Amino acid sequence: MNKTLSDLNKRIKNKQVKIAVIGLGYVGFPLALEFAKKHINVIGIEIDRDRLNSIAKRRSYISDISTKELRGVLASGYLKASSDFADIHQADAVLICVPTPLKGKYLPDISFIKNAVNQVARHIKAKALIILESTTYPGTTEEEILPIFEKTGLKHSKDFFLCFSPERIDPGNQEFPIQKIPKVMGGITPEATELAMVVYRIILEKVVPVSSSRAAETVKLLENTFRLINIGLIDELSMMAHKMKIDIWEVIDAASTKPFGFMPFYPGPGVGGHCIPKDPLYLHWKAKSFGFHSRFIQLASNVISYMPEYVVKRIEEVLRMHSAKRLKGSKILVVGVTYKKDIKDLRKSPSIDVINSLKKQGAKISYFDPIIPFLKMKDLNLKSIKLNRKTICEYDCVLIATDHSGVNYPMVLENAKLIFDTRNVFKGKHQEKVERL
Repeated sequence: MNKTLSDLNKRIKNKQVKIAVIGLGYVGFPLALEFAKKHINVIGIEIDRDRLNSIAKRRSYISDISTKELRGVLASGYLKASSDFADIHQADAVLICVPTPLKGKYLPDISFIKNAVNQVARHIKAKALIILESTTYPGTTEEEILPIFEKTGLKHSKDFFLCFSPERIDPGNQEFPIQKIPKVMGGITPEATELAMVVYRIILEKVVPVSSSRAAETVKLLENTFRLINIGLIDELSMMAHKMKIDIWEVIDAASTKPFGFMPFYPGPGVGGHCIPKDPLYLHWKAKSFGFHSRFIQLASNVISYMPEYVVKRIEEVLRMHSAKRLKGSKILVVGVTYKKDIKDLRKSPSIDVINSLKKQGAKISYFDPIIPFLKMKDLNLKSIKLNRKTICEYDCVLIATDHSGVNYPMVLENAKLIFDTRNVFKGKHQEKVERL
C-alpha cells in the first residue's frame, strides 16, 4: 500500500494522474472542471446525448458553470467527454456521480449505481481508486458495490480500492463553491480512505476522513434529514400559526435574534431538488431492515408533501375572502417555477405540483419565470408570459412560488389585484392585497 500511495502522490506532483468522472450532471460536471483546472487530465463519461451535444458545442447546461468557464477548460485540453466507458481504462481514480432516485415513495433505486459499477469493473486499470459520490443508504458501498467488483475476480486492496465520499454541492451558493466545502470520505479500508484524501486534496481545501464507508454514507443522510425535519417542522408551525392568527415570519425573525440554540428555517410551498425530498427516505428504508421505524422522517416527509395542496387551499381561501371568487375559472399567475431561487432547475419543484393542482381545480394558469422560458413536461405545455403592468392586471391572483431576484416585485405589488406570497417577498407589508403562507 505504501508503494501505491507513493506512486499516486508522485503522479499527482508530476501532473500525470488521470481522473474519470461518471455522470456529468450537477455533481459530476463541476468536479470534472475543478480537476481539469488543476491541469489534471479528466475524462467525463456521460450517456445523455443532450449533455454531450452541449459540451461538443461548448455550451454549459448547468447554472454554476458559465459557458465562458467551460470553453476555457475545454480549450486547455484537460477535459474530454465521452459516452464510452472503455475510455476510463487509464484512469487512476474513477468518481461515480449518477442519480439515485426513488421507486414510488419509499423504495430506493440504485440501478444507476449498479449499471455504472458494472461498466467500471470491466475497464479499470490495476490499482485504480473507485469513489462513489451518489447519495445512497448505509451499506451500499460495502454490500452492493464491493461484491460487483469481486465477482469479476478483482480483489480489494490488491487490484482496486473503494471509497464513498458524499457530494455536498449547493447549486447557486456563491459563498461556498466546491473547493471550499469540506469533503467527507470513508473507504472500505483505511488505505482506500487515504488514497481518496490524496486525490481530493488536488482541488479541495479540507478533507474529513471517517472510519468506514457506512459512516460516510450516513453523514450525507444526516445532513439532509436534519434539513427535511426542520423544514417539515416550520411548515407545520406555519399552518398552525395561520389558524391562530399569528405571523410565523415575525416569530421566526424574533427567534433568530437569539445568539445560540436556534437556527432559522422558513416555510414554503414544498421542497424540491434531487436531495432533500429523497435522501432521508433512503435512510428510512434502510432502518426498516433493522426493525426500526423512523417516525420523524416519515412525518416530516408527509408534511412537506402536503404543502403544495395546502397552498392551493389557501389561494382558494384568499380568493373567496378578497373577491368572493371561486378557484374554478379564476386566472392565476404563478411567479417562479424552479425549485430554488435563481437556479435553473425544475427537479421536483413544488411550483409544478402547485400548478398541476390548480389546474385540476379548474383554475386558468399562466406563469412567469425569468430563467425558464418554457414548461414542457407531462400535462404541461406553457410559455412564460411577459411580466408588465398590463399583463399583471389580467389575473385574479398572483402566486409568488419562487423568489427569483430577476423579478420587479414593486411593479407586481403596484398592479396585482391580489398576491399570495409563499416566500415572504413583501415581508408583512401591504396586507390589504398581500396574503402570506
